Amino acid sequence: MYKKQFEIRWSDVDANGHLANSAYTNFMSHARMSFFGNKGFSMPEIRKYNIGPVVFYEHMYYFKESFIGAPITVTIEVSGLSEDGMLFMFEHNFHNEKGDHLAYCEMQGAWIDMTSRKLIGLPKALLNLAEKFPKSENFKALTKADTRKHGIRPKPIEI
Repeated sequence: MYKKQFEIRWSDVDANGHLANSAYTNFMSHARMSFFGNKGFSMPEIRKYNIGPVVFYEHMYYFKESFIGAPITVTIEVSGLSEDGMLFMFEHNFHNEKGDHLAYCEMQGAWIDMTSRKLIGLPKALLNLAEKFPKSENFKALTKADTRKHGIRPKPIEI
């Protein structure tokens, strides 16, 4: 399990005075990039391969409030990875300094080629690193079908 600690700042709270939902997203994003860097996927390293991470969805579940000045810990475990490393899924948990569970998030994403803007599997060197990521007890091998497991599809409108 990877852990990243934060302190809730003035800019992280909403009109109710508690941690804003957008701040949870920002903390997760920061924690993921720290996680990737810690695991050999630093921005300079992935840029060598002309790839970048994209988010498909983040499903948040909130359990308990947290307020300005409070320290929080965001944890990351990998709950899914496709055979070629193109698709990944993370579980994020938020805890306060007492260990209370504040929130849980399932996040799914993939890697894209920065030139073609198409999904792409990981190069072998990065795939070898990804296969060593800390895995959750819910870990599964992902397929493209998992990207549509919730049945949500794009619906254009007439403009």
